[in-house]
Amino acid sequence: MTPSQVLSDAFGRVHESVEAVLDGLDDDQLRHRPGPDANPIGWLVWHLVRVQDDHVADVAGSEQVYAGFVDRFALPYDEGAIGYGQSSDDVAAFVAPAPLLAEYAAAVHERTLAYLATLSGDDLDRVVDTRWDPPVTLGARLVSVVNDDTQHVGQAAYVKGLLGA
Repeated sequence: MTPSQVLSDAFGRVHESVEAVLDGLDDDQLRHRPGPDANPIGWLVWHLVRVQDDHVADVAGSEQVYAGFVDRFALPYDEGAIGYGQSSDDVAAFVAPAPLLAEYAAAVHERTLAYLATLSGDDLDRVVDTRWDPPVTLGARLVSVVNDDTQHVGQAAYVKGLLGA
């Protein structure tokens, strides 16, 4: 396997997990918070897809997929919000139906796979963020996104299990 194929497989597994966690959930289940400040499934899925969209668009030098979805989501957040640093009240304000979340996730996944298909192994050594020590390479950034996405989709699946759904 090439590095691009390995990353495509990893992102594919995240996407399959997102589809599975959204399957069969209604709006109330998507908004259920198992604790007063816990993150609900809908927000977790939106956040993980927003992070992937934001980070992949940044390294690819392209527009975020969310630009075509922001009006449809109609969330009370800044257009550039990805969920990082949001308050409990911000999280509580999240409302979106499963079909919209699934459509956005599929569009981001498709864009991610298209970008990954353009990469060679050498591309992964390119420095994409000099704000860190050591500077962050493209490979490290993409692995970081997979890691973040995997954690959040796991959290969403856990909440779904708590609901017995």
